[in-house]
Amino acid sequence: MQDENTDRLLELQMKELKDTYGQEQEEAAAVKVKSTAKNPKDAKVAEMYADAADYEKELEAFEAELEVINANQLTDLVSALSKEFSDEARDFSKELHAILVATWTHQVETGKSQSAEELALIQESEFSDVVEKLTSSFPDYDGDFEKEIRAVLVKRWEALVAIKKEHIKEEMDEIYIAGLKPSYVKRVYKRYYGIS
Repeated sequence: MQDENTDRLLELQMKELKDTYGQEQEEAAAVKVKSTAKNPKDAKVAEMYADAADYEKELEAFEAELEVINANQLTDLVSALSKEFSDEARDFSKELHAILVATWTHQVETGKSQSAEELALIQESEFSDVVEKLTSSFPDYDGDFEKEIRAVLVKRWEALVAIKKEHIKEEMDEIYIAGLKPSYVKRVYKRYYGIS
């Protein structure tokens, strides 16, 4: 039950982030490919796989972003994400900062180890400067701010990956319930939309 609530909270936070920073909905970002086949039966079967295909694209994107997050220093993370995903019109600095603020706020509100002073400093800092400002402002802090912030980001992206995998599994289950094999439906989907 706790995992479901956490997953739902993360989904709502991601939607709020996208709404806040002008992100288009996934449906608008997805490229619709024209059909090369005219068989109406294929259209119905292909439609069964449409959501799963969108989830697979999103999963690939989240996994690629997680890889970049794990491979780079926090100070270079915004530029690394912008460079790696230059074709996307996203403000990674605002996204990462919003995730950090939301997580730190939650930890302060629930009485975890983070303090309100740290949260205030995070809120007024740019994402790439957060670690440096926290370290210089709280020199007696026993923990490692960089490790904690990286853990927040990694946990967030791992949760997003897990959510997308769960969505894909649910779509595959629906295909099985309809009496078809997912591999067949995927093949029809690719053929119908001319995807190789």
